[in-house]
Amino acid sequence: MSERKVLNKYFPPDFDPDLIPRRKQPRNSQQVVRLMAPFSMRCNTCGEYIYKGKKFNARKETVEEEDYYGIKIFRFYIKCTLCSAEITFKTDPKNTDYAAEHGASRNFEPWREEEAGEEEDRLAKLEEEENNPMKVLENRTTDSKREMDILDALQDIRARNARNERVGNSADLLAKLDMEEIENEEDLERKRLEEEDEKNRYGEAEGRCD
Repeated sequence: MSERKVLNKYFPPDFDPDLIPRRKQPRNSQQVVRLMAPFSMRCNTCGEYIYKGKKFNARKETVEEEDYYGIKIFRFYIKCTLCSAEITFKTDPKNTDYAAEHGASRNFEPWREEEAGEEEDRLAKLEEEENNPMKVLENRTTDSKREMDILDALQDIRARNARNERVGNSADLLAKLDMEEIENEEDLERKRLEEEDEKNRYGEAEGRCD
């Protein structure tokens, strides 16, 4: 007969948990985790393509002396499916993504393209302003108009919030007045009933005297 599952363990009266030896672990110990490749990559050793979502048994560790506004950064070690070369990548809280570190290169990095596009636009704008002084004036006018629109929108939002607060205060005041009116009506009704009771008692007393 198989042993029944035991939920409660027996601890003797003289049990002292401080006497149990503690297992010492290194400061930055690695853990074996099961994960999927967070992005498509290509191995730098053999050129093998690893698609996003492929499962690996990886080793995980905390990156020492590196964080992002107090958020820990983790490093993962995997092996190439073809040549077993070690590939490492780590979390990137700044871009809410992962960053390839060693052994492989990403096939596509969206923030890199965004930064390159912004840099190209900025350089084209500067070059156009250098060749055309009128364009400088137009850009300054556009920027000032955009700032004025933003300020107007902020002012509208503040006015709307203030109006909503006033409406909320008015609603509370009306509710309070309604409650006071109901309480006054209840007091008047209570007084009327008390007066009727007194009249009835006085009438009964006069009837007894007669």
